[in-house]
Amino acid sequence: MHTDAKIEQAGLPPASRLMSSYGRADFADAFSVDLPEGASHDAEFIARHIFDHQPEWIAALLKLRDLLVRPFGLKRAADLWAAGGDRINIFRVFGRYPNEIVLGEDDTHLNFRVSVLVQPPSDECSRRVIVTTLVFYNRLLGRAYIALIAPFHRMVVRGSLRQAQKIGWPT
Repeated sequence: MHTDAKIEQAGLPPASRLMSSYGRADFADAFSVDLPEGASHDAEFIARHIFDHQPEWIAALLKLRDLLVRPFGLKRAADLWAAGGDRINIFRVFGRYPNEIVLGEDDTHLNFRVSVLVQPPSDECSRRVIVTTLVFYNRLLGRAYIALIAPFHRMVVRGSLRQAQKIGWPT
């Protein structure tokens, strides 16, 4: 089990498939954590651990979010589950690559993409996983929504990476 790696805010990774969209995004952030020796290199495997083993407080925040957005007609977690298709947890899969998986959703107020990228080790750093989020506003409600949830989004991403460390990283 590997629980001592520091979760850091990172620059937007140039190796990501999302790179061509960075300049068009209305909101963007990235967080990373070192992976221990022997950790999986598979981005999809890591994404499933990040999003399928969330702490209870994240599930509670999602339930609260669903209650608050209902009057605005925004998609709720139940709507995303019901949509079916190729998903990891509630997120639709937009692309699978050898070292990255791109997830997201499109809604009336905004579209977003989440990349889970496994960066190979280098002389400067260990192998890392970088979770990048890009948001594209479709209307003013999208801007207001992100303004309200951005602090929670950052907590959730950090919490997800922390939870993944507690689960461990089988090879």
